[in-house]
Amino acid sequence: MIAGLLHFTSQAQKIDRKALVERHTIINTQADSLGSLSVGNGRFAFTVDITGLQTFPEYYAKGVPLGTQSEWGWHSFIDTVGYKFEESLKTYNINGRPISYSVQVNTPKRNKEASDWFRQNAHRLQLSNLGFEIIKKDCSIAAISDIKNIHQELNMWRGEIVSNFTVEGVPVKVLTYCHQQKDVIAVKVSSPLLSEGRLKIRLKFPFPTNEFADMGVDYHHPEKHRSEIEYTDNHNANVIHQLDSEVYETHFKWDDKAIMQKGKASHEFILSPGKEATTFQFSCMFKQRYPIKKLLIEPGFSETQSNSIAEWPKFWMRGGAVDLSGSKDKRAGELERRIVTSQYLTKIQCSGNYPPQETGLTYNSWYGKPHLEMHWWHGIHFALWGRPDLLENSMRWYSGRVEERAKGIAQRQGFKGARWQKMTDPDGNESPSSVGAFLIWQQPHFIYFAELDYRAHPTLETLRKYKEQVFATAEFMASYAYFDKAKGRYVLGPGMIPSQEVHNQATTFNPPYELTYWHWALNVAQQWRERLKMGRDKQWDDVINKLSPLPQKDGVYLEAESAPDSYTNPKDITDHPSTLAAYGMLPYTPMMDTTVMRNTLNLIWKVWDWPKTWGWDFPMTAMTATRLNMPEKAIDALFMPIMTNTYLSNGHNYQDKRLTLYLPGNGGLLAAVAMMCAGWDGCQVKNPGFPKNGQWKVKWEGLQKMP
Repeated sequence: MIAGLLHFTSQAQKIDRKALVERHTIINTQADSLGSLSVGNGRFAFTVDITGLQTFPEYYAKGVPLGTQSEWGWHSFIDTVGYKFEESLKTYNINGRPISYSVQVNTPKRNKEASDWFRQNAHRLQLSNLGFEIIKKDCSIAAISDIKNIHQELNMWRGEIVSNFTVEGVPVKVLTYCHQQKDVIAVKVSSPLLSEGRLKIRLKFPFPTNEFADMGVDYHHPEKHRSEIEYTDNHNANVIHQLDSEVYETHFKWDDKAIMQKGKASHEFILSPGKEATTFQFSCMFKQRYPIKKLLIEPGFSETQSNSIAEWPKFWMRGGAVDLSGSKDKRAGELERRIVTSQYLTKIQCSGNYPPQETGLTYNSWYGKPHLEMHWWHGIHFALWGRPDLLENSMRWYSGRVEERAKGIAQRQGFKGARWQKMTDPDGNESPSSVGAFLIWQQPHFIYFAELDYRAHPTLETLRKYKEQVFATAEFMASYAYFDKAKGRYVLGPGMIPSQEVHNQATTFNPPYELTYWHWALNVAQQWRERLKMGRDKQWDDVINKLSPLPQKDGVYLEAESAPDSYTNPKDITDHPSTLAAYGMLPYTPMMDTTVMRNTLNLIWKVWDWPKTWGWDFPMTAMTATRLNMPEKAIDALFMPIMTNTYLSNGHNYQDKRLTLYLPGNGGLLAAVAMMCAGWDGCQVKNPGFPKNGQWKVKWEGLQKMP
């Protein structure tokens, strides 16, 4: 037994994880608006420029912005009109009965304004902009062009950003950290500029834009919000910011002498270090304002630095690791870089207590709201990489008030169970959307999450923890499927838009991915009933047994039974090629013919308009290729030379000018790589997603098989 344990231990430690992570330390030597770096803890993130703080937000506003965001920081403009959510509802006749959906309506004017208001509110806040004020010899404020001799490193093993630069030949060194349990950043700056009174810390509060994106640089409405120094002394200061009914605090703590004062501009505050030293260190905590003031002891710089340096190695040392060193394929080093940086980014952006938005805690997209169909891409990789607790964090959000609101949607539409929201907010409110309201592929996700957690913790406690949400999900799915008496089978749609969103809700039915997901998830829900010693649900079995077959034509699967011209209509070969997801994201089911799916993959590869895709489409394609024993195509999919498959120097998946970062791409990459290494239930091939041509040397540990 001892010998076996020693053998296991030696195998488990075969990868030098510290060396693996640190060889991908991110280095910046010039200002790049797409090259900003972040520290964070999953519930709070802070993104910096080349100075180690947020000194030049306007320069980065069209790239990866300098965000300060938390999972608690939300705001709604005051509704002075009295809009009612019912004003966003529109009734459609679907399968012979009226069903209401919350959509973006254009008429009448009142209804349009109501649907716009509920779509835009609540929105996530850019909490502040915390940067340096650097004063040149001529007393002017330094511009980004004055920052020279740049050398900045993000050490992901330590959660540490080290920024070195000069201004007019004078050196500046900055250390930046984030506490891993609290919304605190800590900064240490060393420079002769301090003793000259030419280097200060500047705090500014932007105004929320109430637009699709919020880059945190709107300073044009000073009269619409309020900020002030609540108190300050020789070592502390507390600044409060109020937006309508939302109030939050920014609390500073420093060791040496300094003075906090109001700046020249509105909503600007300056922390001026004393001139006695060339080093200054401080910490800054962001927190909600409570009705009854609570005394919170804020960790200082040293404690926050020690916390980051201690906690990050714990993250890297647990769960999975993939080492591709020694591979001859020239793409191996880049793939390993993407794997390491994606783990870091999803940890700090996606591992909190709520499903994340697609741009995480950096800046707003879709008003900062999460899209629950993306939660699969944001979260399942945590379980596959042996860190299921990071997925469990956001799974808890689905219960309570959110579940009740999901049940309310189902009840309003005449269905059973819970119809999970698409675009939502922390409280589970619906956001009007003429596309999102008709999506259904997010519905089985919770069953998938729960099953992954059960595989990690196969106990009665796990079953009891999630059974209510699993069964409410299955209840909706079974009641949503429409029984076509003429054909003697259950149909999905119309009144639905598949994950390939180019299809019309009024005419679309039976897309292969959604059909397969319905079949698989209902079967898993039945297994949960059996594990709990409950009988199988007869209605669920009826749907499973009589569900429509996957539509096909000429030996390939169609995008939907309603789309016979799937691969000849130019409109139909854009967006997500999600027909592939039926045997990639999902395992084999009796509905699947792998020969037909192989033909489908080959055809999609050839005819698809790949520039009009999204970042998760490439790992999705790689997953399908892997299950079909096509490892060369799996690797080629991950490296397809398409803009939306770009990974920036900071590791972010880039889409376009509107979405300069896209975390579903990073999460998708990690899910695909886990499958390409560890395989899936029943897979007997070693490293099934990597070619067996002698060009790849793949070492991994701690990964879990996919279903």
